[in-house]
Amino acid sequence: MNYFLTGGTGFIGRFLVEKLLARGGTVHVLVREQSRGKLDDLRERLGVDDSRIKAVVGDLTSNSLGIDSAAMDALEGKIDHFFHLAAVYDMGADEEAQAATNIEGTRAAVQAAEAMGAKRFHHVSSIAAAGLFKGTFREDMFEEAEKLDHPYLRTKHESEKVVREECKVPFRIYRPGMVIGHSKTGEMDKIDGPYYFFKMIQKIRHALPQWVPTIGLEGGRLNIVPVDFVVNAMDHIAHLDGEDGNCFHLVDSDPYKVGEVLNIFSEAGHAPRMGMRIDSRMFGFIPPFIRQSVKNLPPVKRITGALLDDLGIPASVMSFINYPTRFDTRELERVLKGTDIEVPRLPSYAAVIWDFWERNLDPDLFKDRTLKGTVEGKVCVVTGATSGIGLATAEKLAEAGAILVIGARTKETLDEVAAQLEANGGNVHAYQCDFSDMEDCDRFVKTVLDNHGHVDVLVNNAGRSIRRSLSLAFDRFHDFERTMQLNYFGSVRLIMGFAPTMLERRRGHVVNISSIGVLTNAPRFSAYVASKSALDAFSRCAAAEWSDRNVTFTTINMPLVKTPMIAPTKIYDSVPTLTPEEAADMVADAIVHRPKRIATRLGVFASVLHSLAPKVGEIVMNTGYRMFPDSASAAGTKTTEKPKVSTEQVAFAAIMRGIHW
Repeated sequence: MNYFLTGGTGFIGRFLVEKLLARGGTVHVLVREQSRGKLDDLRERLGVDDSRIKAVVGDLTSNSLGIDSAAMDALEGKIDHFFHLAAVYDMGADEEAQAATNIEGTRAAVQAAEAMGAKRFHHVSSIAAAGLFKGTFREDMFEEAEKLDHPYLRTKHESEKVVREECKVPFRIYRPGMVIGHSKTGEMDKIDGPYYFFKMIQKIRHALPQWVPTIGLEGGRLNIVPVDFVVNAMDHIAHLDGEDGNCFHLVDSDPYKVGEVLNIFSEAGHAPRMGMRIDSRMFGFIPPFIRQSVKNLPPVKRITGALLDDLGIPASVMSFINYPTRFDTRELERVLKGTDIEVPRLPSYAAVIWDFWERNLDPDLFKDRTLKGTVEGKVCVVTGATSGIGLATAEKLAEAGAILVIGARTKETLDEVAAQLEANGGNVHAYQCDFSDMEDCDRFVKTVLDNHGHVDVLVNNAGRSIRRSLSLAFDRFHDFERTMQLNYFGSVRLIMGFAPTMLERRRGHVVNISSIGVLTNAPRFSAYVASKSALDAFSRCAAAEWSDRNVTFTTINMPLVKTPMIAPTKIYDSVPTLTPEEAADMVADAIVHRPKRIATRLGVFASVLHSLAPKVGEIVMNTGYRMFPDSASAAGTKTTEKPKVSTEQVAFAAIMRGIHW
């Protein structure tokens, strides 16, 4: 038997080609001259040569598919089944492209089938041909389709109309539901249908434990079918006698609602289930013009657009959330009776679909999420770069190919660090600066901008920490002044200095090294935590003003790090701390991914605890305060003895890992 296919190298097409070859037939596949490589890949995939899969060069948008006369003569009278699968399946494609491919392409396929004298024409339509029909759409219904305003719905309907009204070859029509990956392998080639929501599910999984119930969407029923069911059904029906002129809904007769689908894939992806689902139809009592007016308000449109863009969901997809159509399958059930061809239940293969997507189709897999890909050739400023977190961060940025600007107070140390980084191949520029001196900050900003023109990334790392109980600081108001001067005013001065060029270029990122103490309200660190909290608040306000100009902020609530800053507190020698390199990894993540905040789970828990049960949080912190004494230097005493650390202190510090005491 001889077959001819348009779209034979496409997703459904390549599975259908495999089924037809299994019948011992020869398959002729329409390809453009520049796409012959796809056919070679298909032959290799199926382990056949060009005697079984033959290329027919042409173009879907040309009359009779653009097949030349010699090729058409060679095919004339030899094609038993002509399958037309080629179409635009992207709901986000422009209307002109969809009309040219879906409507005119179908007309060209009908012309070609007639010219080569094909015995039967199989048109792969879609449930989209029903439009947004309210109620049950039968297989013998067509003209009854409603609300065909969307280009995808309209062109799928019109293409089926071409077959019904213009095709002189006996035809059969197939309307698949939303076709997703193979139920056994998960194989899929593009993001479509329910896949648009996978990134949202993945983000929820990364943010919350699986046992936390969330709020989700409810809506109409999504008719989802795996590609292997569609192909098996088409192959079977195409070879039956007496079915010409009929239409078959290749759908799930018992489809799931949107909320159910999201929960099925949430479970497959080990994400929290949506325990409460909001059905937008509950707002039906609000007059449509009011709902539309609210949707079109600039802030609403912008927030909605930003959220959908972040999740990778096309805006057009949301109009199908309340999909109103059910599909009758009497004809399909009749022709499949007695076979083992049936739609598997979605929960039985959802994990396979999810796994294939996460391993092969997740958009993040194709983004350069390396530090090198993010900062190579970019101007990155790191303050306090001669020791601790700043030095470790500078080393990573230099190795990644950044144009690295480092600043610190001590010129000799700064020059040593710059020389070391340059010896390792870094592009380093060192400028001395006391970041607690506002005039020095202004000079630093001017020097950097004069020499480099702009700053892409600013890492506000230079800081001062003071560990002293308030009862020992009543006469030390200067502790609060100097801490605020460096940690807050110095950082803000740099931000305000570099921001104008960032805003002008609509590009810039500020990373503020804050403290877990801001989340835990750490005792003994009132001066330090207050200065970091002020910077956090400033950054949130600035981010709100500059969000639409692509100038972003990340706050890192850094846990305790083994740096020279904590060296005077000898008790920290015996409690768990991060290394500077581990802290620098957090900075690198901030630069690459640009989250609003990076914090440890313990830090986030402490913040939530202080919000929900502030007295409990206060008691926990007070317990730690009483358990760990002030250092000798903070108390104003001199001693060379290393403080003794009890097992209770070690155990408490281990449980509260990373918290300042």
